[in-house]
Amino acid sequence: MDFGFDERTAGLHEKLTAFMQEEVYPAEPVLERQLAEAADPWARPPIIEDLKRSARDRGLWNLFLPDATHGAGLTNLQYAPLAEITGRSPNLAPEALNCAAPDTGNMEVLAQFGSPGQRDRWLKPLLEGRIRSAFCITEPEVASSDATNISTRIERDGDAYVINGRKWWSSGAMNPNCRLLIVMGKTDPAAQRHRQQSMICVPRDTPGITVKRGMHVFGYTDAAHGGHAEVLFENVRVPADALIAGEGEGFAIAQARLGPGRIHHCMRLIGMAERALELMCGRVSRRVAFGRPLAEQGVVQEWIAESRVRIEQARLLVLKTAWLMDKIGNKGAHTEIQAIKIAVPSMAEWVIDKAIQAHGAGGVSQDTPLASPWASARSLRFADGPDEVHRASLARRELRKYN
Repeated sequence: MDFGFDERTAGLHEKLTAFMQEEVYPAEPVLERQLAEAADPWARPPIIEDLKRSARDRGLWNLFLPDATHGAGLTNLQYAPLAEITGRSPNLAPEALNCAAPDTGNMEVLAQFGSPGQRDRWLKPLLEGRIRSAFCITEPEVASSDATNISTRIERDGDAYVINGRKWWSSGAMNPNCRLLIVMGKTDPAAQRHRQQSMICVPRDTPGITVKRGMHVFGYTDAAHGGHAEVLFENVRVPADALIAGEGEGFAIAQARLGPGRIHHCMRLIGMAERALELMCGRVSRRVAFGRPLAEQGVVQEWIAESRVRIEQARLLVLKTAWLMDKIGNKGAHTEIQAIKIAVPSMAEWVIDKAIQAHGAGGVSQDTPLASPWASARSLRFADGPDEVHRASLARRELRKYN
């Protein structure tokens, strides 16, 4: 395995690093000010569009999509160090590059499974950054750690499908520019367990859709990520050709979507942890307590050393996973995808927590970019599948070698 940068990755890495230093980091306080001044808490700050135009001009656009027809055509291994850089400013950089969830996963679904009509209507404007989208899978009434539990119904009625159900944590649905909801529901509850579900494209303005509220994450609106909504579907009617791939394909599509999504999250989390470590080192080098710099305190040195070890371990595992996904596909790398999903959020949560501790009360305030990433890292321990489910699945996979 060779994790060194090839020529294209090195060039993009250099351009992206310059973009972050010259435009993204200086825009962070602008983003906070514009969010605070906005009359609509879910409104998209103007600074986002400014950065999107600049990123596109710099050739930093749709880097996540390996399909060269629609995206940059980068492999997972090529994209990994670039996603890590964007994770250093998670509220700005991913969207600026049109590489923000849930749009990334939705674009992958449309590119891989969408019909020509669906790709023309939805994928094209998403790739151009003209619209946003949401992913509606999680439900408040069932344990979503088991995706086969979903109860939302998608029922055929002549030349249409009718959708009834309630979703929440529908990421992206609070964004004023959200135009598409990709909804997962059951088309045939009597079918085999993993063939009951289907996915369907639903225009955001379809009659019968009610956004009940925006969900908060540890008190954050998460507006920078498009927000997360509770959405009610009451006799929502869409044409039959809105169904993606076919009836019974929903669970397989979800698994294909979540594999790349999990590794992208982990790549960005490494960037968050790296920035937290940098902030921690800067803080303890300047701050004096009990007559000497915090950097000379043994416990602080232990935090710093342990942070470096944990980040390096996580990065190597993510790079190995990306390499395997490129070489043998997502199914072949299933064990490693589960492993990084277990390890990386916990690593980032631990490192960011120590950076917060080193900053004292300032670490939980708006004066440092630490509290929000900590909330994101903690949330990712159950998003895209909770730790416990991945651990159980990984253990069963290991035990099969001995049966």
